[in-house]
Parts: sequence; structure tokens; C-alpha cells
Amino acid sequence: MELFSNSVFWTALLANLLAQTLKLFIYYLLEGRFQWERFLETGGMPSSHSATVSALAVAVGIREGFDSPLFAVAAVFALIVMYDATGIRRAAGMHAKLLNELMEDLQDLLNKGPRPEPLKVLLGHTYLEVAVGALLGAAFAWGLSYLW
Repeated sequence: MELFSNSVFWTALLANLLAQTLKLFIYYLLEGRFQWERFLETGGMPSSHSATVSALAVAVGIREGFDSPLFAVAAVFALIVMYDATGIRRAAGMHAKLLNELMEDLQDLLNKGPRPEPLKVLLGHTYLEVAVGALLGAAFAWGLSYLW
């Protein structure tokens, strides 16, 4: 299968795994315990979405040329994903946090029934999380380009 030998694909995928793994260790340093669920969560430092798409764009640029139309497509895709991570997805997380607080207040006021499952609030990223993810992905792609 050709996908298994596609270095651009593997560069992006491995950058994602690296960023997700780094989250485990960063939160371990901050909180003193491993939170294995962080490996599969969105949000947090560094942005794995940003690491993935920046690694993809840089790997395409290295392979096809930074003046190629394919790099332009990958770069624009990366910029849209990173913009979305700090914009729409981050706003959705802030809305979820507010809704969770409102549900808590409502439950306390009514004091009835089981508490609903809280909404997920770690959806988006801060600008710093996106920037670190983008730099991580780009550096990873450059480093891997010497191996492939």
C-alpha cells in the first residue's frame, strides 16, 4: 500500500502523536499526576492540530518545493485550522464553560434530579498553544526530512 510509504503523511501523523504525548508530560509537570485522558483530548499545550497541519505543510514544501501549488494548498489549510482553533473552537469552549456554570446554579436552585453530564470545555486553544504547536510541527518536519 502506497500510504505506508508516504513520508508526508507519516510526518504529519507522528507530529500529532508527539504533541499529544507532550501534553501528558506537560500536565504531569503542572499537576503532579498523569492524566491519560489528555492523550485523546483536544485543547491544551501544545496544539496537536497546529503541530499536525504545520508539519504537513512543511513536509509538502520540502518535498514539492515551497513555491509549488501543493504547498500553497497545505499552507492555507494549516492557517485555516489554526485560525479556527483560536477562534470558533475556543469560543465554543468558553460557551460550554458558561453553560456548565449555569447548569450548576440551576441545579443548586432547584435541588432536583441528577446532575447532567458537563459539556467539554477544552475545545480550542490560546494563541500561545497554537504557536507552540505550529513551531513543534514545523521543527519536527524539518528534522524528519533528514531521515527520509
